[in-house]
Amino acid sequence: MFHLLHYGLMPRVVQDQSHKFETDELFRKLSEDSEIRVTSYRDRPPEERTQRFVNDCKEGHTCVAFLNTGVNLMLQFYPPSGPTDKVSKEYIDFDKDPTKVVMKSRFIMNGVCVQLKGWVDLKRLDGVAHLEFDYDLADQEDRLARNRLREYEERQLRNRNDFTTNPSQFMPIQSNQLSSSTEINSIRNTHRYHPY
Repeated sequence: MFHLLHYGLMPRVVQDQSHKFETDELFRKLSEDSEIRVTSYRDRPPEERTQRFVNDCKEGHTCVAFLNTGVNLMLQFYPPSGPTDKVSKEYIDFDKDPTKVVMKSRFIMNGVCVQLKGWVDLKRLDGVAHLEFDYDLADQEDRLARNRLREYEERQLRNRNDFTTNPSQFMPIQSNQLSSSTEINSIRNTHRYHPY
């Protein structure tokens, strides 16, 4: 696994995501409806805090904590493909209930693709949410990890083939391979230490 990490190819997800989601104790707790609380702007007055929370949601982000586990999350309300100009009602909906905001956020947590679904009361800035396994995002991430691994293996194979067909191009230059003493001196002069 070191070689994957060394070349920046460490996968963002574990191999059997659904198994980890079903068996991990933290995911089991978070998959049940749990009380959440908005953690942003706690030092501000209630009205200002509510307004800032609403603005953050419309901009596509907020911070919440699951009270039963202490897990803090910075949520983003847009598709995994990236931010859009306007946050879709699929992710943030203020119209279902005028006293609440209904939210959905998709992300990777501990190597598992999940989505948070829940709501927050606009006066108290607390609510209820749970995590679900995100099958679509998991499939995308698995394909991406397989493609990166295949590209890495192909690159390694090409490098190995290049080395076996022409190993001399990777050999260091020996001093007897230089054509004249002037070339040796010019090489030595370029590597000489200069204090200024």
